[in-house]
Amino acid sequence: MANPRVILVFSGKRKSGKDYVTDMLQELLGDSVSHIMKLSAPLKKQYAIEHNLDFERLLDTTEYKEKVRVDMIAWGERKRDEDSAYFCRLSTETSPGFHKPVWIISDARRKTDINYFKETYPSATMTVRVTADIATRENRGYVFTQNVDDAASECDLDGESFDLVIDNNGDSAKLAATLQSLKQSISSKLTV
Repeated sequence: MANPRVILVFSGKRKSGKDYVTDMLQELLGDSVSHIMKLSAPLKKQYAIEHNLDFERLLDTTEYKEKVRVDMIAWGERKRDEDSAYFCRLSTETSPGFHKPVWIISDARRKTDINYFKETYPSATMTVRVTADIATRENRGYVFTQNVDDAASECDLDGESFDLVIDNNGDSAKLAATLQSLKQSISSKLTV
C-alpha cells in the first residue's frame, strides 16, 4: 500500500477545537493506520532551541506559550519567507507516522501549507476546516490578542473553500456523526 493514501489537512481559528476534533478522529481511525502531525511542532522546537525555552511547554495551551506567541509567529514568518514549505516537509518527513496510510495534519495555518499538500500529494489531500462561533471560543478561553488573531497565522485561510467544514460549537452528537461519516469515507479510500 502506497503511503500516504489520505491526508486530512485541518485548519481553524484559535480555540475552535482543532486538536479536540483531530484527536477524536485519530481515536476513531486507530493508531495502526493514522497519525497526527502538527506543523507547529517543528517550528516550536526550533524556536525553543534558538531562544533557550522549554519545548514541551510551548506545545500546550498555557500562558507560557502565550507570552512568546507574537515573537514566535514573527520568527516563523521569517522562516517561511525563506522556504514556504519548510515546516510542512520537516513535520511530515521526521514524523514517526510518515509510513502510515492516513496523515492528520492538525494545524494548517496558511495557503502555502495547504498548497504544499495539494501539490505534493494531489490525490490524497482533503482540506478540513473546524469552526466554532466566537461565544463558544470565548467559553474555551479565547481572548482576542492583537498581532496574533489578526496575523497571517490566524487569518490567511479566511475566505478559502474547504472540502469539509466541521461545526464544533459543542453539539457532541453532531460532531460524532460528522466524524463517523468522515471515517467511513477514509476507510473506503483505504480499501480501494
